[in-house]
Amino acid sequence: MFGQKKLDKLLKQYNDNSIKYISVQELAMPKTDVIILDARESNEYKTSHIKNAIHVGYNNFNIDSIRKQIPNKDSKIVVYCSLGIRSESIGDRLKLAGYNQVSNLYGGIFEWKNHNYPVYNLNDKKTDSIHVFSKEWSIWSKKGIKVYE
Repeated sequence: MFGQKKLDKLLKQYNDNSIKYISVQELAMPKTDVIILDARESNEYKTSHIKNAIHVGYNNFNIDSIRKQIPNKDSKIVVYCSLGIRSESIGDRLKLAGYNQVSNLYGGIFEWKNHNYPVYNLNDKKTDSIHVFSKEWSIWSKKGIKVYE
C-alpha cells in the first residue's frame, strides 16, 4: 500500500487527471476489449510492450496516423507509457481529436510488469526485460530485467 501512495503522489505531481485511469488488473481481465496504444519511444517498445499494443510514440506522435488506424471515435482506447505521465498527454490529444473513450493505464508498463503480467519483445516473444526509460524512473520498476537503452 505504501508504494501505491507514493505512486499516487508522483502521478498527481505530473498529471491533472484529465484522462481517467484504468488499473492493470482491469486491463488484464479477459473481457476487457480495448485498443492498447504504447506512448513510449520505439527503443522502449522494442524492448518490451503489452501484447497487441500499437506503438504510437510520444515525441513523434501523429494524430493523423491514429485517425487512419482507428477511424471509430467511439473505440475504447487505453494508452500507456512507463508510469502514466506521457500517456496522459497523448490521451489528451486523442480526446481533443474527438476520441471519447480514452483511458490511461495507472502506473503504466511498470505496474503491469510489477503485477506479473507478461510483456513481449519485438518478435512477440515473452520477455523478462523491461525498458525503464532512465535511472531516475527505474526505481518504479520492481520486476524484470531493467534495460536502459
